Amino acid sequence: MAGAFGYAPDTIDVSIKMAQLDLFPALEAAPIDAVIVADGTSCRHQIAEGTQRQAMHVARLLDMVLDV
Repeated sequence: MAGAFGYAPDTIDVSIKMAQLDLFPALEAAPIDAVIVADGTSCRHQIAEGTQRQAMHVARLLDMVLDV
């Protein structure tokens, strides 16, 4: 859980522990070519810091797949 909660000095440890329960293991188990989408800037940063995987904003994904 990122956002203001995830990066506040008094809650960052809880946020990381929450991510380590399900989110990080799921992302690490996903295929290397899996598309990971996270709309929040801090969510994408926390995913990158915690898993070395890169998440993208849904708008970037739509830009990649839509021929507009």
